[in-house]
Amino acid sequence: MEHIFSLKGKTALVTGGQSGIGKAIVDLFVSRGASVYVLDLTTGKDDNRAEKGGKGTVISIPCNVAIQSEVESAINQVMKESDQLDIVVNNAGVSHIGTLEQTTENDLDKIYEINVKGMFQVAKAVIVHMKSKGGVILNMASVAASVGLADRFAYSTGKGAVVAMTLSIAKDYINYGIRCNCISPGRVHTPFVDDYIKRNYPGKEEEMFLKLSATQPIGRMAKPEEIAFLALYLASDEASFLTGCDYAIDGGFTRLNS
Repeated sequence: MEHIFSLKGKTALVTGGQSGIGKAIVDLFVSRGASVYVLDLTTGKDDNRAEKGGKGTVISIPCNVAIQSEVESAINQVMKESDQLDIVVNNAGVSHIGTLEQTTENDLDKIYEINVKGMFQVAKAVIVHMKSKGGVILNMASVAASVGLADRFAYSTGKGAVVAMTLSIAKDYINYGIRCNCISPGRVHTPFVDDYIKRNYPGKEEEMFLKLSATQPIGRMAKPEEIAFLALYLASDEASFLTGCDYAIDGGFTRLNS
């Protein structure tokens, strides 16, 4: 079964890959044999390493996806070093909490700059390199794109754009052998969640963690690794018949909440 979901010989790029879901995706892709380029604001201690056992590798490139020149420079470096790009995971993003009235113009601009324009800039920079041999683009959306979430106006707006962008790319490039899908997680236990609870509910961290966990019908938050397993499947050759889809992975949140 070693060949199932293998990424051996493939080159992948993951944005926002230094923590949370992104790091879980990087680690899993490397374990399946991929050479992974990580685009993030900072580099990590595990950068430029070969995975034990002779599997994949990780190479980190500092990059702000909201800045076009940095994105283009990073993609040029990837293509110069690897001469191929098989998988792109657009994972970098930020969150915002607030209703329409509580959202400022700057808040909305920040969501757009990173969650929408950043994803667009990465996709545009890589698409020309994928057109000759095909490839996979996987965008990180959210259940916020399809379900009304309280106090998430700007975030929901941005993630809705991600789903629409995914469908558009899938439609326009299907004849080039390029598949494009998106993943819509529910609440995932990442450092962001822990920091949010700590800042907003001091002294009630455990209580709030349990409350937030209970919003998923399955009774808990997802683990980053669980999102990574879905990303691995969608990026693999085993998913070669799948494109233009938004995959909810949410513990039943979008369908089972009454």
